[in-house]
Amino acid sequence: MRVGLNYARIIAAASAVPSRIVTNDDLAGLMETSDEWISTRTGIKRRHISTGETTSFLASQVAGKLLDQARISPEDIELIIVATMSPDAYTPSVAARVQASIGARNAACFDLSAACSGFVYALEAGEKLLTRDGACALVIGAEVLSKLLDWSERSTAVLFGDGAGGVLIKRDAPERRFLASSLKTYGEMADSIKAGEIQAGCFPKTCLTYRPFQMDGRAVYKFATHEVPETIRAVCQKAGVKLGQVDRFLLHQANYRIIKQVARRLELPLAKFPVNIADYGNTSAASEAILLSECWQKQEVQKGDLVLLAGFGGGLTTAGMLVRL
Repeated sequence: MRVGLNYARIIAAASAVPSRIVTNDDLAGLMETSDEWISTRTGIKRRHISTGETTSFLASQVAGKLLDQARISPEDIELIIVATMSPDAYTPSVAARVQASIGARNAACFDLSAACSGFVYALEAGEKLLTRDGACALVIGAEVLSKLLDWSERSTAVLFGDGAGGVLIKRDAPERRFLASSLKTYGEMADSIKAGEIQAGCFPKTCLTYRPFQMDGRAVYKFATHEVPETIRAVCQKAGVKLGQVDRFLLHQANYRIIKQVARRLELPLAKFPVNIADYGNTSAASEAILLSECWQKQEVQKGDLVLLAGFGGGLTTAGMLVRL
């Protein structure tokens, strides 16, 4: 233990989503699908879809809520990290837009791209980069995935939603709260999930044509149901914590069947795995952050609880982190 230096802890959690809700029945009017087809295969009933809200707008809403909860001035924020695979632009970063929106003029800012594992990757970076006692950081996952989708392709379009969630972390805890983590990348499987791919070699023409989201659903399902349980086990082993001692497992909300299968493989009660995919769909890097925020607000997780966050997604990547709230 480091003498004379405090540790980071989560002191606030918040989320924000577009007001427009698109149901499965709404999508059935756009493509050959049905509420029954979508809900039985994924657990999704509805999702929030942007009507003009940008990724930075949603992330800024989350940032404002976090500051209000923690009663912290924007000028006290030293770091802003936004995990996203759907930024407003290549530059400026979403984090820079958030900084300007809330007036956090003292914060260093950057975006992080690790797809659906992005929030845990960003938490890992934020916790490591806060080196001064009392320092504060905003760690946010934010996505507007609707702009990356082909809305006539039912195999992908029905899965995703837009939204943002995040936490405020502060280095003021006398004991370690971020207990262990595991981050992995499987680049050989990169083509299993692709979004926003850009065609190269267009000179002298302008080359800004994006390819819609593409995913090998079966490969990703097999990957997730095998690798996520292994990630969870690895994190608990690093922390010296038994699986049964963890109060809540907050998994990336990609597919309800994946969550059930992970719980089964770990031989744990499904009740320890909160689920909100029915109302939001897959919101990628925002997924676990939105779920954590909901559990925080409903007091389904409380101070002192052991919470394990686990994500998987494009890259392909996996990420797990055990936190004591």
